[in-house]
Amino acid sequence: MMRIVLLGAPGSGKGTQAQRLMGKYGVPQVSSGDLLRDAVARGTELGKQAKSVMDAGQLVSDDIVLGLIRERLSRADAANGFILDGFPRNIDQANSLNALLEEIGQPLDAVLLLDVRNETLMQRLAGRRICPKCGTVYNIHSLPAGATTCEKDGTELYQRPDDKEEVIGKRLAVYDQQTKPLIEHYSKLGLLRKVAGEGELEEVSERMEAAALAKPVPASKVKVTKTPAQAKRKNPAVKSAKPAAKGASKAASKAKSSKAKTKTKSKPKSAAKSKAPAAKGKAARKSAKKSSKAAARSTKKAARKAPAKKAARRPTKARKKK
Repeated sequence: MMRIVLLGAPGSGKGTQAQRLMGKYGVPQVSSGDLLRDAVARGTELGKQAKSVMDAGQLVSDDIVLGLIRERLSRADAANGFILDGFPRNIDQANSLNALLEEIGQPLDAVLLLDVRNETLMQRLAGRRICPKCGTVYNIHSLPAGATTCEKDGTELYQRPDDKEEVIGKRLAVYDQQTKPLIEHYSKLGLLRKVAGEGELEEVSERMEAAALAKPVPASKVKVTKTPAQAKRKNPAVKSAKPAAKGASKAASKAKSSKAKTKTKSKPKSAAKSKAPAAKGKAARKSAKKSSKAAARSTKKAARKAPAKKAARRPTKARKKK
């Protein structure tokens, strides 16, 4: 199953890539322009309405285009999917298309955006040449020097009027104004997949195929996240608060670790200290008793000696007087 919409500026290669996917997976390319031309050529009811509008020089209404798309997707070859090219071109058409696809039970799987630089687009469009017989598209930058005819049938190639340089700038301006908002629209729905549209044809086709076959992401699961650098730029307070928070957390962790260390170390020391004072107290009491006894003995000796000396002196004094 492959139900996709192709987005991209004129010259991005949508038509070429749609044809390659169609050839490989068998799903029809549904181009709004081709649908209009086919309906007018076959003279269908919608084709008659479209012809009268175009003959009056007016734009075909969205209702007519959506009617043509509904009719085309009802055919058997669209049962396994489709590749919408050239529609929608703005948000209103995108909403109308979504309502139609939901109604017929064929919602979109993905929207592929071919991303190509403007200078590359100018080169592609201004150099584009088309075979009026088989519709094969060429570019003068890739054709052999001097070649001006189709390689398949030899028909003279021509340049479309809207591929002239003075017209290309206006076409790209219209795309920027009208179609680019669809990028944001489908991105919010989780359907957009950007594909690099520059490089070798085979490389671009491989990228397109991988993007088309990737599983869709539900819109409810699509979240826009900010990188740390973006958060810091937008909220400078966060930047200044983070170092402080880090410092506080480091200080807190150091304090916790130091407390834990002191608790584990203090337990054995406190037990040793509690025993040490008891031992010291006993020794102090013993030494105090010894010193007090020694002091008492010395005082007794001094008391004994002192009276004897006094008694010995007194008689000598009395003898001298006589």
